[in-house]
Amino acid sequence: MASHKLGTTVIGSYSLPSWLEYSSRHLAEFGSADREELIEDAVIVAVHDQVAAGLDVITDGEQTRLDFNLSFYGFLRGIQLEAASPRRFGPPAHDQRGRHQITGNLTAPEGLGAVKDFHRLQRLAPKNGPILKASVPGPYTLAGRLAPNEQYPDRYAITEGLIPIVRAELVALVEAGCRELTVDEPSMSCYAQHEDKDRLVEIFNRTVKPVVGRCRLSTHLCFGNYKGHAVGLRRYAPMFPAFYKLEADEIHLEMANREFSEIECITRLAERFHVAVGIVDVKNYYVETVDDIVFRIRKCLQHAPAEKLSFAPDCGLSQTARWAARAKLKNLVLGVKRLREGD
Repeated sequence: MASHKLGTTVIGSYSLPSWLEYSSRHLAEFGSADREELIEDAVIVAVHDQVAAGLDVITDGEQTRLDFNLSFYGFLRGIQLEAASPRRFGPPAHDQRGRHQITGNLTAPEGLGAVKDFHRLQRLAPKNGPILKASVPGPYTLAGRLAPNEQYPDRYAITEGLIPIVRAELVALVEAGCRELTVDEPSMSCYAQHEDKDRLVEIFNRTVKPVVGRCRLSTHLCFGNYKGHAVGLRRYAPMFPAFYKLEADEIHLEMANREFSEIECITRLAERFHVAVGIVDVKNYYVETVDDIVFRIRKCLQHAPAEKLSFAPDCGLSQTARWAARAKLKNLVLGVKRLREGD
């Protein structure tokens, strides 16, 4: 696997082109070939921007998803999709997303779509270029938007029903050639302060067990970013020591939007994991300068060695306008390059 010493990476999502958002609201006007062209063009845009910035690791920008996890429910059988938002007015936020009803056994006979997306990325990305990464939301996070019923009486029961589905998708991605794989479980980090942390870790580890050692496996300890808003208590302390037991090679952290609060936690994390530190704030339209990036990297190097660190935006960029995302990624890479060259 490639070295990631002072590497540059992304979490998963990238800004959606404005024309894709518009088209997505008028899909009935497009044929199936038109829709596939829309998706392919959007991935080309996302790949172009990431490659132009000079990132070491790129994704397809999750251009098929509109949000990091919402599209996956369309692949599940045994559910009835939510008909309307429970709150339609007021400030956009997490509580405008309701729950889908479970109507039968949870299955995904055609998978969750991530393998097709990865094959597209393989085809469109430059040959011998950046490392290609795929991401899949974990079962506990996916369970959060499904309403319990008699068959699945609580979130943990729903999670158990989803574990084999997500696990199969991870195995299929590795078999498709994916060597950099993120399992996103933001609900685990958002709610760790009041959930059984050991149980959450056990769920994660059972989910990823078939792909451990077969790819570079990461997870993102996130506090939420829907419409640019956090949803969880923005502190890492409640997650530990339980989360040290996660079966992952790399842990992604939000630091920029929290003014590097708890940065000292990367010392202990780096003893167990590679750490991808978020040093670009995706919730803020202030574009970090190259000097800002250099300063933040040096702050991280006070707590962990260079060979255990990579740098990234705090979270996915889907909630950030494309002009800002491009500028932030460009300066991120330039700042890392300056440190690599010994400034």
